[in-house]
Amino acid sequence: MSGFIHEDFMLGNGTARELYHGVAERLPILDYHNHLPPAEIAQDKRWGDITEVWLGKDHYKWRAMRANGVPERVITGEADPAERFAAWAATVPATLRNPLYHWTHLELKRYFGVDELLSPATADSIRQACNERLADPAMSCRGLLRQSNVTLACTTDDPIDNLEHHAACAADPSFTVRVLPTFRPDVVLAVERTATWNQYLEKLGEAADVQILSLDDLLTALDKRHAFFHERGCRLSDNGLETIYSDDYTRADMARLFERLRSGAAPRMLEAHAFKSMLLHELALMHHARGWTQQYHFGALRNVSSRILARLGPDSGGDTIADGSIGHALARFLDDLDRKDRLARTILYNLNPRDNALMAAMAGSFNDGSEPGKIQWGSGWWFLDQKQGMEEQLETLSQIGLLSRFVGMLTDSRSFLSFTRHEYFRRILCNMIGADAESGLLPGDMGLLGGLVRDICHDNAARYFKFTGIETYREAGTR
Repeated sequence: MSGFIHEDFMLGNGTARELYHGVAERLPILDYHNHLPPAEIAQDKRWGDITEVWLGKDHYKWRAMRANGVPERVITGEADPAERFAAWAATVPATLRNPLYHWTHLELKRYFGVDELLSPATADSIRQACNERLADPAMSCRGLLRQSNVTLACTTDDPIDNLEHHAACAADPSFTVRVLPTFRPDVVLAVERTATWNQYLEKLGEAADVQILSLDDLLTALDKRHAFFHERGCRLSDNGLETIYSDDYTRADMARLFERLRSGAAPRMLEAHAFKSMLLHELALMHHARGWTQQYHFGALRNVSSRILARLGPDSGGDTIADGSIGHALARFLDDLDRKDRLARTILYNLNPRDNALMAAMAGSFNDGSEPGKIQWGSGWWFLDQKQGMEEQLETLSQIGLLSRFVGMLTDSRSFLSFTRHEYFRRILCNMIGADAESGLLPGDMGLLGGLVRDICHDNAARYFKFTGIETYREAGTR
């Protein structure tokens, strides 16, 4: 028994321990952004081998294994589960000081009761223990959500999705976790891939029952799908963008460009940027009209490895951080909506840590006093959802904005074992606040500090996203 993940893991002072164990530890999880497959939740999927649930979709682990010299045949190819697990077990000791080392052992401890460190020497016994545990019906998709104390999970969904799996979850009275969709229209912005884009518009038209022959038809179809999502409980949108687009355009020019695109002509770069600018603006108007929160994830340079993309497709570990300028364009985008009083609740996420202060300052420039924290700088994302990234985000937000209004952590993950990231974040948050209190930078008022922790970990999100039936912990605790 290593005891590496013990009850005070990452809690370096008494105040941190009191805040975590007295407040943060028991709070439910509102996971407002993830990539969990709703079909697997609806079917209550189970796994026969830890390798499937742990390595089947996790490109974080795939990248580490490649860096450790593991061949692709073992990582994503024809290797059997035992060989793949052994390769991961041999990689884990090489991840010391990488967040994967912490996450791996948190997941082993929380879901499988395993205290040993994963290594080649322990690989066989740990795999056997995990597989025995997976045989328990409580280790299904829904069981893992319940164990993690998740009360809300917002998946990421294409506008053409019929949302049947969300409906199935909602219709099951035995399953109390809310599973709601998020409107993610990335494909409709990808006008550079003209053939794929045109094929997608055919599917969009079928889903919306609109023949898309003009720009007005396209916007009508998107609005109908937006309304469809709203009727099924969606209150969030999201866009994954390398940068933000806010170029000048006229509606007439975009209508003519649409006709060219539909004929199969490829747009010039500036034309594509203008068209994206128009679509992002029109979608933002829809979000505001229906009272949604819009999320923008900036700074991912995707699929830079054509080898990985050709072999495995997107989201396979061949992505990196973009370094383009974003400040002027983002200010133009937000200001255009703000001047028209059409700026919805907005969360901004950056992938390049260079942009931390920019995002915190930008969000603060567009708050209008209509509600607390209306414009937010979101949590550390992707390459930044690790200890240093979280600490730097919390520190910068504290100095430039209001940490007290922050809506907290999310998983942004495809894994049902990733909810320990909320625990990881909460321990980091409590440790930071506790250290400040013990050094005299914050008062030692546990009611005040505990309220801050409770709000960031749960209650701010419960208030902010306007989901019906989601209470703050404070409200639920008074009944």
